[in-house]
Amino acid sequence: MNLQKDLLEFIGNHLQASEETVSTAESVTAGFLQFSFSQIKDASQFFKGGITAYTIDEKVKFLQIDEEEGKQSNCVSQNISDAMALNVAKLFGTDWGIAVTGYATPVEESEYKLFAYFSFSYKNQIILSQKMDLNSRKDSISAQLCYSEFIIECLKVEMDKQISLREEIK
Repeated sequence: MNLQKDLLEFIGNHLQASEETVSTAESVTAGFLQFSFSQIKDASQFFKGGITAYTIDEKVKFLQIDEEEGKQSNCVSQNISDAMALNVAKLFGTDWGIAVTGYATPVEESEYKLFAYFSFSYKNQIILSQKMDLNSRKDSISAQLCYSEFIIECLKVEMDKQISLREEIK
Protein backbone atom coordinates (compact mmCIF):
# COMPACT_ATOMS: atom_id res chain seq x y z
CA MET A 1 0.00 0.00 0.00
CA ASN A 2 1.58 3.24 -1.12
CA LEU A 3 0.07 5.77 1.25
CA GLN A 4 1.66 9.15 1.68
CA LYS A 5 3.16 9.31 5.15
CA ASP A 6 2.64 13.07 5.38
CA LEU A 7 -1.06 12.67 4.61
CA LEU A 8 -1.53 10.07 7.32
CA GLU A 9 0.57 12.15 9.72
CA PHE A 10 -1.63 15.19 9.06
CA ILE A 11 -4.78 13.17 9.79
CA GLY A 12 -3.30 11.75 12.98
CA ASN A 13 -2.11 15.16 14.15
CA HIS A 14 -5.48 16.74 13.38
CA LEU A 15 -7.41 14.07 15.25
CA GLN A 16 -5.11 14.28 18.26
CA ALA A 17 -5.04 18.09 18.38
CA SER A 18 -8.82 18.33 18.13
CA GLU A 19 -9.29 15.37 20.51
CA GLU A 20 -11.51 13.64 17.96
CA THR A 21 -11.93 9.99 17.09
CA VAL A 22 -12.63 8.02 13.92
CA SER A 23 -14.06 4.64 12.94
CA THR A 24 -14.64 2.94 9.59
CA ALA A 25 -17.27 0.76 7.94
CA GLU A 26 -15.87 -0.97 4.90
CA SER A 27 -17.14 -3.32 2.28
CA VAL A 28 -15.34 -2.98 -1.04
CA THR A 29 -12.02 -1.88 0.52
CA ALA A 30 -11.96 -4.96 2.78
CA GLY A 31 -10.08 -3.33 5.63
CA PHE A 32 -7.56 -1.19 3.75
CA LEU A 33 -8.86 1.94 5.51
CA GLN A 34 -8.50 0.25 8.88
CA PHE A 35 -4.98 -0.80 7.95
CA SER A 36 -4.17 2.78 6.90
CA PHE A 37 -5.33 4.27 10.19
CA SER A 38 -3.37 1.65 12.12
CA GLN A 39 -0.17 2.89 10.46
CA ILE A 40 -0.46 6.37 11.98
CA LYS A 41 1.68 7.12 15.03
CA ASP A 42 -0.33 6.79 18.27
CA ALA A 43 -3.34 5.50 16.31
CA SER A 44 -4.95 4.02 19.40
CA GLN A 45 -5.52 7.55 20.72
CA PHE A 46 -7.99 8.40 17.93
CA PHE A 47 -8.75 5.31 15.82
CA LYS A 48 -11.39 3.35 17.72
CA GLY A 49 -11.80 0.57 15.17
CA GLY A 50 -13.73 -0.53 12.18
CA ILE A 51 -15.90 -3.18 10.68
CA THR A 52 -15.65 -4.92 7.34
CA ALA A 53 -19.14 -6.01 6.41
CA TYR A 54 -19.35 -7.76 3.06
CA THR A 55 -22.82 -9.24 3.16
CA ILE A 56 -26.24 -7.70 3.53
CA ASP A 57 -26.83 -9.69 6.71
CA GLU A 58 -23.82 -8.11 8.43
CA LYS A 59 -24.64 -4.64 7.13
CA VAL A 60 -28.18 -4.94 8.52
CA LYS A 61 -27.09 -6.50 11.81
CA PHE A 62 -24.09 -4.32 12.68
CA LEU A 63 -24.62 -1.13 10.64
CA GLN A 64 -28.42 -0.94 10.68
CA ILE A 65 -28.84 -0.44 6.95
CA ASP A 66 -32.35 -0.85 5.59
CA GLU A 67 -32.66 -4.48 4.51
CA GLU A 68 -35.11 -3.84 1.68
CA GLU A 69 -32.98 -1.04 0.24
CA GLY A 70 -29.92 -3.26 0.61
CA LYS A 71 -31.60 -6.01 -1.38
CA GLN A 72 -32.70 -3.60 -4.11
CA SER A 73 -29.26 -2.03 -4.52
CA ASN A 74 -27.02 -5.02 -3.74
CA CYS A 75 -25.94 -2.87 -0.74
CA VAL A 76 -24.25 -0.41 -3.10
CA SER A 77 -25.84 3.03 -3.02
CA GLN A 78 -25.26 6.48 -1.62
CA ASN A 79 -27.96 5.97 1.02
CA ILE A 80 -26.35 2.71 2.15
CA SER A 81 -22.96 4.41 2.41
CA ASP A 82 -24.44 7.31 4.38
CA ALA A 83 -26.17 4.93 6.79
CA MET A 84 -22.96 2.95 7.22
CA ALA A 85 -20.99 6.13 8.07
CA LEU A 86 -23.52 7.38 10.59
CA ASN A 87 -24.01 4.01 12.22
CA VAL A 88 -20.35 3.03 12.50
CA ALA A 89 -19.74 6.31 14.33
CA LYS A 90 -22.59 5.42 16.71
CA LEU A 91 -21.35 1.85 17.09
CA PHE A 92 -17.85 2.95 18.08
CA GLY A 93 -18.82 6.26 19.69
CA THR A 94 -16.61 8.35 17.38
CA ASP A 95 -16.72 11.90 16.03
CA TRP A 96 -15.91 10.75 12.48
CA GLY A 97 -17.47 7.80 10.66
CA ILE A 98 -16.10 6.75 7.29
CA ALA A 99 -17.92 4.27 5.08
CA VAL A 100 -17.41 2.76 1.65
CA THR A 101 -19.34 0.24 -0.42
CA GLY A 102 -18.98 -0.64 -4.08
CA TYR A 103 -17.42 -2.95 -6.63
CA ALA A 104 -13.76 -3.92 -7.02
CA THR A 105 -14.46 -6.36 -9.85
CA PRO A 106 -16.77 -5.85 -12.82
CA VAL A 107 -19.89 -7.94 -12.26
CA GLU A 108 -23.35 -8.09 -13.76
CA GLU A 109 -24.89 -6.21 -10.80
CA SER A 110 -22.61 -3.24 -11.50
CA GLU A 111 -23.17 -3.41 -15.25
CA TYR A 112 -19.51 -4.51 -15.39
CA LYS A 113 -18.32 -1.15 -14.09
CA LEU A 114 -16.14 -0.35 -11.10
CA PHE A 115 -17.45 2.25 -8.70
CA ALA A 116 -17.88 2.90 -5.02
CA TYR A 117 -19.88 5.21 -2.81
CA PHE A 118 -18.23 6.68 0.23
CA SER A 119 -19.44 8.91 3.01
CA PHE A 120 -18.08 10.84 5.96
CA SER A 121 -20.14 11.55 9.02
CA TYR A 122 -18.93 14.16 11.47
CA LYS A 123 -20.67 14.65 14.78
CA ASN A 124 -23.76 12.74 13.60
CA GLN A 125 -24.11 14.60 10.27
CA ILE A 126 -23.15 13.47 6.77
CA ILE A 127 -20.61 16.06 5.58
CA LEU A 128 -19.44 14.31 2.41
CA SER A 129 -21.17 11.75 0.24
CA GLN A 130 -19.69 10.86 -3.15
CA LYS A 131 -19.43 8.29 -5.88
CA MET A 132 -16.06 7.30 -7.30
CA ASP A 133 -15.76 5.64 -10.73
CA LEU A 134 -12.74 3.62 -11.84
CA ASN A 135 -11.53 2.12 -15.08
CA SER A 136 -13.10 -1.34 -15.25
CA ARG A 137 -9.78 -2.83 -16.38
CA LYS A 138 -8.19 -2.35 -12.96
CA ASP A 139 -7.53 -5.52 -11.00
CA SER A 140 -9.41 -5.82 -7.72
CA ILE A 141 -6.49 -5.01 -5.41
CA SER A 142 -5.61 -1.90 -7.41
CA ALA A 143 -9.26 -0.83 -7.29
CA GLN A 144 -9.41 -1.32 -3.52
CA LEU A 145 -6.21 0.67 -3.05
CA CYS A 146 -7.43 3.47 -5.33
CA TYR A 147 -10.66 3.76 -3.38
CA SER A 148 -8.81 3.77 -0.05
CA GLU A 149 -6.21 6.34 -1.07
CA PHE A 150 -8.82 8.67 -2.56
CA ILE A 151 -10.98 8.45 0.56
CA ILE A 152 -8.00 9.30 2.77
CA GLU A 153 -7.16 12.28 0.55
CA CYS A 154 -10.78 13.46 0.79
CA LEU A 155 -10.65 13.08 4.56
CA LYS A 156 -7.72 15.50 4.70
CA VAL A 157 -9.72 18.03 2.64
CA GLU A 158 -12.69 17.71 5.00
CA MET A 159 -10.43 18.10 8.01
CA ASP A 160 -8.93 21.23 6.45
CA LYS A 161 -12.47 22.59 6.11
CA GLN A 162 -13.14 21.90 9.79
CA ILE A 163 -9.95 23.75 10.72
CA SER A 164 -11.04 26.75 8.62
CA LEU A 165 -14.49 26.74 10.22
CA ARG A 166 -12.99 26.74 13.70
CA GLU A 167 -10.70 29.62 12.80
CA GLU A 168 -13.62 31.64 11.42
CA ILE A 169 -15.51 31.19 14.68
CA LYS A 170 -12.58 32.52 16.76
